[in-house]
Amino acid sequence: MLPIKTALLFAPKTLSATFLCLTLTAQISTAQTTTTQADTTSSTETDAVPSSRETRLANYLSGTKFVGKFTVDGKDSPPKTETYLISSCEKLPTADLYRFKAHIKYGDIDQEVPLDLKVLWSGNTPVITLDSLWIPTMGTFDARVLIQAGKETGRYAGTWQHGDHGGHMFGKIVPIESDEADSPTDAQNGAPAKAER
Repeated sequence: MLPIKTALLFAPKTLSATFLCLTLTAQISTAQTTTTQADTTSSTETDAVPSSRETRLANYLSGTKFVGKFTVDGKDSPPKTETYLISSCEKLPTADLYRFKAHIKYGDIDQEVPLDLKVLWSGNTPVITLDSLWIPTMGTFDARVLIQAGKETGRYAGTWQHGDHGGHMFGKIVPIESDEADSPTDAQNGAPAKAER
């Protein structure tokens, strides 16, 4: 055991080294906590506040009409005409989820319904994604529909599945004319005959 005088000579160096280690450890720990809190805050804000591309997509799809064709696998008949009217689209707080207010015609049903749909991104391309989504009066659907925006006319293309039936779909995206949006007769004439699916 060292004499007290000798121990005191070495104590400052030992204490300094220990203090330095403790200080560095505390700083690293504080930095990691701050980074974790920043990441958590950032992801929460991202989920709550739509990004600019999400906002642009919602604005782009609001007041549009998807006009195109769909095929049915295993049938040699030519593609059938389809039209979807999207009166509004808004980004919801949940990540990747959008609310589409869509006009749907199916048999004797002719109504506008809100559909909460997932939109995933493949690079800069949005893809509307349905996984076993039950649509009132229509049944359960799966689909992947990519959107390509255009200056005046955009395009969509994808695949659909409804029970044992499935196929492809493709067409153009055009603005709903204001008189068409206000007229139920025009909207009904443009709505798809979904009974085929």
